[in-house]
Amino acid sequence: MNKNRTFGQKLAFGFAVSSAFLVVIGIVAYWSIYVLIATANSVTHTQKVLEHVSSLVSLMKDAETGQRGYLLTGDPAYLEPFRASAAGVPTVLSELRALSADNAGQQARIGQAEALVNSKFSELKRTIDLRKAGHGNEALKIVLSGEGKKYMDALRAVCEQINREERELLRKREEDSDATSGGAKMTIVAGTVLCLLFVIGAGFSITRSLTERLGAAVGHVQSSSAELQAAATQQASGAREQASAMSEISTTISELGVTSRQIAESAQRVAQIAEQTAAAARSGVGTVERGQEAIGGIRRQTDLVVSHMLDLGRKSQEIGAVLDIVSELAEQTNILAINATIEATGAGEAGRRFAVVAEEIRKLADRVAASTKGIRTQIDDVRGAVNTTVMATESGAKAVDLGARQFAEVATAFKQIADLVSTTTEAVREIELSTKQQATAADQVRTAVSEVAQATQETETSSTQTLQTASQLAGLSMDLRRLVHPQAV
Repeated sequence: MNKNRTFGQKLAFGFAVSSAFLVVIGIVAYWSIYVLIATANSVTHTQKVLEHVSSLVSLMKDAETGQRGYLLTGDPAYLEPFRASAAGVPTVLSELRALSADNAGQQARIGQAEALVNSKFSELKRTIDLRKAGHGNEALKIVLSGEGKKYMDALRAVCEQINREERELLRKREEDSDATSGGAKMTIVAGTVLCLLFVIGAGFSITRSLTERLGAAVGHVQSSSAELQAAATQQASGAREQASAMSEISTTISELGVTSRQIAESAQRVAQIAEQTAAAARSGVGTVERGQEAIGGIRRQTDLVVSHMLDLGRKSQEIGAVLDIVSELAEQTNILAINATIEATGAGEAGRRFAVVAEEIRKLADRVAASTKGIRTQIDDVRGAVNTTVMATESGAKAVDLGARQFAEVATAFKQIADLVSTTTEAVREIELSTKQQATAADQVRTAVSEVAQATQETETSSTQTLQTASQLAGLSMDLRRLVHPQAV
């Protein structure tokens, strides 16, 4: 440890390092426990996936069993497993998909399994429907063709792939958990040993440092007692010199009285200037407050403009909705006109006039549709302009808010200036009064100087007593050194 550090700093350093070791060990232990818990959760998750895969295969077997029982007997009671499977399989697939949501490969395999399940159910339902219709032989032919077995074999293969993937993930997670646990054990053991060694070393170092510093302090006390003896001797001679200095102090105090009166006059002039400054500051506060009111009015007008712009945007949206209806009517009218033209053409000479009218109606519908598109373009432009205006107005509102805050800060600053000037005026008046009192006190000090001369003689007497005390202190320091270093005496 650094010898320039104090005993408290060394002790704090030792505790800090020990605490750091303990914190590191605690973090490693916590991380190890966290990994073990995560691994346990992963195992549980994998078991759930495996259970759902097994349930899916089992339900499909039940459905197939119910189908074959019904095909052989024609008894609807045999269809009960088929119906239960048809109701349970979607739930199992949904839960299986949710459990594997973080694994894209498993999601793809589940999709394959779902397609195979749908195909298998389609085959089962087709044979059941044939049996219900009295075509049992055709249904048996479908069964004997091996189509259903092909679907079941493919489904079992996909489910086996899902199981292999989950077991592989489980194996990797267990390996990671074992590695983390081993590292945590080594870190905890090594950290504990290092912490113990550091605490032992720090204790030994602190004890040795404390002994050395106490010995040094005793040496300083001995040297200080010797210096105190010499100082006591010098104090006696200094007391005599102090008496001669008293006459010089008396002269200086007279000059101080004259200077105090000059300071009082200057303080009076400063007080007048401070009062004028305070009046100007109060006038500035009123001006700033009026500026704040004007900015508030601008802010209200800006909010009103934003409200109008938003209302204009809503109305343009309503017009757009109306144009959608008009556009739809134009398209319907155009279709009706085309149909009418076709019908009129089929009617021959009798429908020619009606065809002319239908053609005019269709042209009118086309013009309406074109006009609707033009109006929609203009409405979009209006919406864009409204949005731009709202954004610009909001930017202006923010600038107004900033200006209002700055005006408020200026008003506060003016008030503070006014308060400070008032305080300065009071302080100057107190200085003026103090300087007058100081002149009076100077006369009193002149009287006290004579009393100090008498006290100087008493100081000389106390110097002799200080010399005796210094001798006693030297004896005490020798006793303390014998306690710290017995062999040094």
